[in-house]
Amino acid sequence: MKQIGIREFKNRATQIVREVHDECAEYVVTVDGEPRAMLVPYSIEHAKAQRKYTHAEQMALIDELAAWIGESWNSPLTAAEAVAEQRREPVWP
Repeated sequence: MKQIGIREFKNRATQIVREVHDECAEYVVTVDGEPRAMLVPYSIEHAKAQRKYTHAEQMALIDELAAWIGESWNSPLTAAEAVAEQRREPVWP
């Protein structure tokens, strides 16, 4: 794995990213000689992990919203009853 200083990386970023993509090169980016980041080719596994994380993040937000609605709900009707009343539909058990 190649090491590259942050200044050189900044100056050659486009060329280095192309090399990572086209040649599957890997780089460790250093700052003052200390490793700070790693540049590796983006893979299908990365894409799957990103989608999974994004899905989990969205589900967590939905759970937070559901909890907030549950805490804030101050009607004698259930949500289904309130929706049915707005639509003027019968409430199904």
